[in-house]
Amino acid sequence: MAKYTIAVYAGDGIGIEVTAEAVKILTAIAHKFGFSLDLVQFPWGHRYWKEHGKVVPDDYLKVLNDFSAIYLGAVGDPANVPDHITLIPLIEMRQKFDQYACIRPAKLFHGVNCPLANMKPEDIDLLVIRENSEGEYVDAGGLFKIETSDGAALQTAIHTRKGVERIIRFGFEVARKRSDKHLTLVTKSNALKFSMVFWDQILDIVRKDYPDVKADKYHVDAMCMALVQKPQIFDVIVCSNMFGDIISDLTGAIAGSIGLAPSSNLNPERKFPSLFEPVHGSAPDIAGKGIANPVAAIRSAAMMMDFLGETEASSLIENVIAAYLSEGTILSRDLGGNSSTSEVGSEIERRIVNL
Repeated sequence: MAKYTIAVYAGDGIGIEVTAEAVKILTAIAHKFGFSLDLVQFPWGHRYWKEHGKVVPDDYLKVLNDFSAIYLGAVGDPANVPDHITLIPLIEMRQKFDQYACIRPAKLFHGVNCPLANMKPEDIDLLVIRENSEGEYVDAGGLFKIETSDGAALQTAIHTRKGVERIIRFGFEVARKRSDKHLTLVTKSNALKFSMVFWDQILDIVRKDYPDVKADKYHVDAMCMALVQKPQIFDVIVCSNMFGDIISDLTGAIAGSIGLAPSSNLNPERKFPSLFEPVHGSAPDIAGKGIANPVAAIRSAAMMMDFLGETEASSLIENVIAAYLSEGTILSRDLGGNSSTSEVGSEIERRIVNL
């Protein structure tokens, strides 16, 4: 029997609520397919902060290092902990565990209303692939005389040849396996003449190794407009760290709700554990109300199972979700329904158990 040890970091806000539903599904799917899941819960985040004055223990990376994977709900409790502090462990995990490939699918399901006019489910089925380990989120910068009127803040993005080339190459490998075989690079090379021109140049080098994949590029502002006007022309979208963060919220929205959008933070070489999380944040405004949509969290769990090699289990979760959404009888509020977080999770669990 295959056995996987999963570190579960539910985090803050609705992260705690949607993680509970993802755990339900993981437990059910493991029982159905006969593999073992050891789900180890860590009460880190604002709860840990209240007791210890920090959101994770000092040795948290060492604690997580030997797990098969890390499952994260969401982090952020700005009323109690500044967001830039809460987010430090997430960014550190991505960097220290070299989770350089962030995959964020956006798919319009049957039964889900698209905010764009005349869009059909087959029109929106794309992947945002985000460079996840460097770029704008490297802690490179500082503050000078910040307490005076002469204060200044410097934040520097770092783009390495290794980092840029491997994420573009990763994007081509993914695109090659999809039916459209189309990759779009998103930069801002008309204004950022060093970093983004560097991305453009590396695209031109790497694309020669993939003659079977169509490759083009957009500036980030034009890309945002095009995703609203004609999302059906895109397939695999490769971005820098910050651009990928922003664009994946937009792609989640045009696919009906960010509450449906999963993501994975991969170390493709599997030298370190990879991390799986919904795209949405901790949503403090609705936390504790039991109205968050757990589907993104559940789909993130499915992505985790796929990465661990349980592809049949992953496909079953996705197929059950597609059928559930197409019927539209038990939906969360973001999708126009009135069902609670736990009701949605239990419905998906019931369908898995009864198959």
